[in-house]
Amino acid sequence: MIPASEALQRLREGNRRFVTEATSRHSFELAEAQEPFAIILGCADSRVPAEIVFDQGLGDLFVIRVAGNIVAPSQIGSVEFAAERYHTRLVVVLGHSRCGAVLATLEEMQRPSDRQSRNLRSIVDRVRPSVEPLLAGPHSDDPDALVEQAVRANVRVSVRQLRHGSDVLEQLIQEQGLAVVGAEYSLETGVVDFFDEQTVSKKQS
Repeated sequence: MIPASEALQRLREGNRRFVTEATSRHSFELAEAQEPFAIILGCADSRVPAEIVFDQGLGDLFVIRVAGNIVAPSQIGSVEFAAERYHTRLVVVLGHSRCGAVLATLEEMQRPSDRQSRNLRSIVDRVRPSVEPLLAGPHSDDPDALVEQAVRANVRVSVRQLRHGSDVLEQLIQEQGLAVVGAEYSLETGVVDFFDEQTVSKKQS
C-alpha cells in the first residue's frame, strides 16, 4: 500500500512532467475552448483510461467515468451537456472485462451482505437489473462466462438508458444524428469491441 503522502508526491511529479511535455507539444491552446469528437461514458477502473485506450489527445474526448459505467441523472446530464454545448455526435458506453462493479453486484446477489455502504449499494442497485436475469440462464454455474455476459448486459442497459431516458438525447438522436453505442475493452488484449451499435445513417456519418 502506498501512503497518501507518497501518492500525492507522485501526482505532483507527474503533473510537472505533463506540463513540460505538453508545453512543447500543445502550448495549452485548448485553454479557451474544446471540441471533443466523442463522449465516453466509461468505468472508473484505473486500467481503462479512455484517452490512452483510444490514443487521443487533449480536447479530443469528453470523458465521464463512474464505477460500472452506470447511468444516473448526473451522467445523463453530463452527456446532454457535451452533446449540446460541443455538438458532439457520438456517445460510447465503454465497459471492460472483469469489471469490479459487475463482480460486486453478482456477489451481492448471490451472498447478500449488510456491510455494504448505502453509497456502494446505489451502484450495485443500478447494475442489478441488467445482470439479474442471467442468474437463471444457462451460464449461471460458470463464473467466468457469467461475468462476461453480465459486463455486456450492463453496457447494453446503459446504452438503452441514454437512448431512451432523456428527452434531450432522444431529440438529438432523431433530428441531429447523435449515435449512442456500446463497447467493451479487454483488459487482457487492449482491444475495444463495439458490439451494440446503432445503424449509422447519412445524418450520423
